[in-house]
Amino acid sequence: MDILVVGATGTLGRQIVRHALEKGYQVKCLVRNPRKATFLKEWGATLVKGDLCQPETLPRTLEGIEAVIDAATARPTDALTIKNVDWDGKVNLIQACKKAGVERYIFFSILNAEAYPDVPLMDIKRCTEQFLKDAELNYTILKPCGFMQGLIPQYAIPILDNQAVWVTGESTPIAYMDTLDIAKFGVRALEVSETEQKTFPLAGSRAWTADEIINLCEQLSGKNAKISRLPMGLLKFLSRAMRFFQWTRNASDRLMFANVLVSGKPFDADMKEVYDTFGFKPNDMTSLETYLKEYFSRIMKKLKEINYEKEKSKKKKTPFKSQS
Repeated sequence: MDILVVGATGTLGRQIVRHALEKGYQVKCLVRNPRKATFLKEWGATLVKGDLCQPETLPRTLEGIEAVIDAATARPTDALTIKNVDWDGKVNLIQACKKAGVERYIFFSILNAEAYPDVPLMDIKRCTEQFLKDAELNYTILKPCGFMQGLIPQYAIPILDNQAVWVTGESTPIAYMDTLDIAKFGVRALEVSETEQKTFPLAGSRAWTADEIINLCEQLSGKNAKISRLPMGLLKFLSRAMRFFQWTRNASDRLMFANVLVSGKPFDADMKEVYDTFGFKPNDMTSLETYLKEYFSRIMKKLKEINYEKEKSKKKKTPFKSQS
């Protein structure tokens, strides 16, 4: 099967590409800048240049494609807004897929998107889900809670660098998943007919609060975290203020997502039916404890090697002796 991965250079997208290639699929990647995606080509994927926000570029990228796995989303640093990419761009892509006769469309949304109509990213995801259903494509919608990979810059690195870990006053428990595991669900959906025309949550083995994650990072690193608690009122003020400026509007939409993180409603879901449908077992998935333990083990080993090399270099140096 020839598949097109959209959002292939992102945290989740690259895992989808790698796993699909391992499973023997012919993988094409829709990219705006091929020079920034050469690593995907080195893995064995084919790069096709196109842009969701330029619908005229899409028909060529869909030639010969039987399935699309859509993991694209606007990044906080993008010049394009969430609306540009996650709504306008997805409408363009879905319409192009229908016209091209694409057989399967796998879409990654966000869990509980329908519960937060005032949060731009969540509302756009909800609207995209509905648009996809109305388009009468053979879809599967997958709704992850959160990525474990995002916890590294948020918690692990600041703790290792003795920098402040910023958290809000309250914390919503989130059942994070490794993006590699999420990618497995995306690719498996192509193989299981029972996933067609259905929506599935994707959640880790348990939901974690920010304080619980910080405690775990402290245990694994042997360091104490410097915690700075940010009042939710300040976040809301910053979000409203930033919307007045075009170049900060995307960041503002992301800040609005903070409302979700302090809602007090756990981001979690019962996965029994999901595992049964996809043919996976809970033990096949990476737990947060295992993920962070492996990360800190690699980092601490690397730090020890660096310190050893520094000490070794110092011992090799001889004091300067003046010639008489």
